[in-house]
Amino acid sequence: PPAAGQRAPYKDPRFLFFIFALLPVRTLFAHQWLTMPEYVLRSYPHEIADRMEWLVDSVNPLVIFFGVPTLTALTKRYHVLTMMIIGSLVTSLSTFLLVPGPQTSMLIAYFVIFSIGEALWSSRFYEYAAELAPPGRVAEYMGVAMLPWFVAKSTTGFYSGFLLEIFVPKDGPKSTGTLWLLYGAFAMLSPLSLFAARRWIRTGMDAGAKPSAT
Repeated sequence: PPAAGQRAPYKDPRFLFFIFALLPVRTLFAHQWLTMPEYVLRSYPHEIADRMEWLVDSVNPLVIFFGVPTLTALTKRYHVLTMMIIGSLVTSLSTFLLVPGPQTSMLIAYFVIFSIGEALWSSRFYEYAAELAPPGRVAEYMGVAMLPWFVAKSTTGFYSGFLLEIFVPKDGPKSTGTLWLLYGAFAMLSPLSLFAARRWIRTGMDAGAKPSAT
């Protein structure tokens, strides 16, 4: 069997907890194309709905393109886990901007803040996976680290359309705030679980061969 420190990623409890703790916030990324386009079409005026593609294809890539290198440089001195918690928290909290109802300013703010949160934590995710991996098993850990993203994409599709029909039907009264309140509350499980287990997770990483700066 593998020696201590050389266990397979699926036998590393800290690593598995870390990657699956991010599953709730990753569902928000799936909702960007499973829920958001239809939500905007059903809830906003045509002039806003017609620009939905611009919002998704322009705002997010621009923030990521400029934000990732900038924020990574500015936050380099902070522990990776700290940035994971903060970034996933920002991503999750941005969803609550949609709770008051369809407002153009809040929709734009949502896309911007959501993207900033993504820039804060997504680039550090792979760094953290590499930090947790024993020497010689980085590629294996990185591959397994993508499993929750696959699970998020696979499972979100099963309920996103159903909840849209309940809270944002094509015809009849809508309760858009309830929809995003549910999604935001579920996403909050990611930063909260990472924060609650931060000492345990960080101990495992700092005990490795490549401890990060504090």
